[in-house]
Amino acid sequence: MKGKIGLIVALMLTSGCATANEELRIYTEQYPPYNMTTNGQPFAHSERDITGLCTDVLKAVLEQSSLKYSIKLRDLSYGLNRSEQHPNHGIYCVSKTDEREPAFDWVGPLASIKWTLFAKAGTTIRLSKLEEAKNYRIGGYRGDVMTTYLEEKGFNVSAISTNGLNARRLEQDQIDLWVADGLAGPYLAADASDVTDLEQVLVFRETPMYLAVNKSTDPDILKALNQSFQALVNSGEIETISRAYGF
Repeated sequence: MKGKIGLIVALMLTSGCATANEELRIYTEQYPPYNMTTNGQPFAHSERDITGLCTDVLKAVLEQSSLKYSIKLRDLSYGLNRSEQHPNHGIYCVSKTDEREPAFDWVGPLASIKWTLFAKAGTTIRLSKLEEAKNYRIGGYRGDVMTTYLEEKGFNVSAISTNGLNARRLEQDQIDLWVADGLAGPYLAADASDVTDLEQVLVFRETPMYLAVNKSTDPDILKALNQSFQALVNSGEIETISRAYGF
């Protein structure tokens, strides 16, 4: 009997070690400066080819945790679908929406997106609160959460399918303001419209962004991620990484 009990215990321990050694497969999307490829391509097969604010924070967390992992950059829908359907899969940097929250466990926040209204250089527009922006034409990105929010609140929004071109619309006085993330907006403006001197008029909301991990992921993996994240918060390393991106 003692021999059988010993065998059962040994099998349990072996099983636990195997689970802890499973690889965490992580996805992200092209969304500079938070997640982006080093060569500008819309996809990447290795973490060596992926950078950005959220990526740097997450890599620090993963290295601190000593977990086995891989990171690939695809489009958002692909990464979300894979992460929802498979244990030990995750996606970053995503917001914790009402629809997504029950499907995942959440690690972070890794960064925050600042909902910002931009104007062209030399603007005379001054806003102290969002309601004052109802007097202006606002450019937006079709389907984006910030654009949808303003549309639902009754603002005068003109949305297009190529977000960075809103910077050119500002320059040409086709719109008065552009709603975009405080960090991503300038990147998009420079890349798509060669505009580098936008002015921030108002930051009116902030959305924390996380690593979303499949609910059926090994609890030891999730524990290791959360402990590692908290250790880096306490040490100030995450704040140091964020400052490097002007956050």
